[in-house]
Amino acid sequence: MKQDLTAKEEEAMNIFWQHGPQYVREMLAYYPDPKPHFNTLSTVVRTLEEKGYVGHTSIGTSYQYYAAITAEQYHKKTLKSVISRYFKGSYLNAISALVKDEQISADELKQLVDQISKNAR
Repeated sequence: MKQDLTAKEEEAMNIFWQHGPQYVREMLAYYPDPKPHFNTLSTVVRTLEEKGYVGHTSIGTSYQYYAAITAEQYHKKTLKSVISRYFKGSYLNAISALVKDEQISADELKQLVDQISKNAR
């Protein structure tokens, strides 16, 4: 996978993850008004394909696009990128920042330690 996704690209990926393979015209139905122009959405989908997030199947003269990675794979990749970029690759630094900013409670930390202990067995 090349590059992170823009907000518009992530929005399109969510449609693939929630609704499966789509033609660009079908995707428009999942957007709220004002809907993006067909050509704009088509460009977003082609960019996703260039980045490796989307593939396509030729059906007649049209392309039906599909997600090339799962939402879970994308979320893991994004988390790794954030940890690498902002916390020097340290998950401990990330958790410490959450504790310092009071974004995670002592009870949640205890649950995390318990989960780690279970996984280690």
